[in-house]
Amino acid sequence: MTGPHTLKPFLLAFPGPLRDRLVAAVLSGEKTATTGLLVEYEVENEELPEAGERSALIDSDGREVAVVEITEVEVLPLGRADLRLALDEGEGFLSVADWRAAHERFWHSAEMREGLGDPGFVVDDTTMVVVERFRVVEGVREPSAGSRES
Repeated sequence: MTGPHTLKPFLLAFPGPLRDRLVAAVLSGEKTATTGLLVEYEVENEELPEAGERSALIDSDGREVAVVEITEVEVLPLGRADLRLALDEGEGFLSVADWRAAHERFWHSAEMREGLGDPGFVVDDTTMVVVERFRVVEGVREPSAGSRES
């Protein structure tokens, strides 16, 4: 696997139980897509990923556990999220409504609002999101003992 500082990090959620579940879903092949807020890229002055770009999947302990390759990037209004996306996120969502409710809880969390610098941040159908589809391409390792699910 490529060294930990060669590739930019592929971070899912914040370190903790949610990230652990998401990393496990990527490693198992269940999770092949993720959705973030366009405003996150703007706040962090970060360019959008591009198809073909490779990143290091990082677990809650800050360790590189795999390399993922972006296969597709789409920017769209939240209201256009569909069932394919909900299923591809690999978190067990069976409807767009369930997918959206879980994502809104995360995006409306104090941690996310603090990261955006906007304590009143809320999403609606017009909020622009970035959908990244990806595949694991190399170096899959078991997550650390601290990040395995029981």
